[in-house]
Amino acid sequence: MIFREASLRDIPQIQLVRHAVRENILSNPALVTDADCATYLSERGKGWVCEADDHIVGFSIVDLVGNNVWALFLRPEFEGRGIGRQLHDRMLDWYFSKTPNTLWLGTEPGTRAEKFYRTVGWTETGVHGKGEVRFEMTQAEWAGRPVVI
Repeated sequence: MIFREASLRDIPQIQLVRHAVRENILSNPALVTDADCATYLSERGKGWVCEADDHIVGFSIVDLVGNNVWALFLRPEFEGRGIGRQLHDRMLDWYFSKTPNTLWLGTEPGTRAEKFYRTVGWTETGVHGKGEVRFEMTQAEWAGRPVVI
């Protein structure tokens, strides 16, 4: 597995991963365009990918403008291998090196993603959008977390 920063040339494979998920499925895939991905990667924030056999199997993107996790997704067959955790941790390390602002995200209730965010220390703060669970992470919480090796 290779972890690295995402680039604009990764967008086609990022889109393949995003559309392969079994949970947090886009109701309308046309709502997240290649142009949106490019904006979040190059203007609003930064992203990371995990590659296996020259194919992207997971990615994360954080938004410095909106102070939120824009995306963290894995191909279903690569879940449970620690890839999501590594993408998550790289993303939060970078985010909090750039700003002290509280980071937030929304995810579908009752999903593996919801359980993951609870497990890695996010705090539920309410409801977002169309019934998603809203989580927040402060810089102090991130800095004080137990480090898993």
